[in-house]
Amino acid sequence: MKIENTKAQMRKGVLEFCILSILQHGDAYTSEILSQLKDAKLLVVEGTVYPLLTRLKNAGLLSYRWEESTSGPPRKYYALTETGKLFLKELNTTWSDLVQAVNIVTTNKPTENE
Repeated sequence: MKIENTKAQMRKGVLEFCILSILQHGDAYTSEILSQLKDAKLLVVEGTVYPLLTRLKNAGLLSYRWEESTSGPPRKYYALTETGKLFLKELNTTWSDLVQAVNIVTTNKPTENE
């Protein structure tokens, strides 16, 4: 088993949550989203993000609008919908619970029975 595969799967598992979290602070276009993910060392490529944004939009969690750009073609800005905001709130709770559970498992000392 290769560690890189496991690490990639772990990153993919939280990517949706991270994108929604980025958009809770305001509308953003794909390059801005990618930049924030890369700054966070999530090592994401455009080919991964575009289908995910489409899936989130089709699920009703995101909306988008086109805006003219002074430095090139129009940009598609994504925003959280009301449904997306509620979904993100649930993900935040789930994430907190998961982090707590993983920390318990990974930092606890073995008991006498082990």
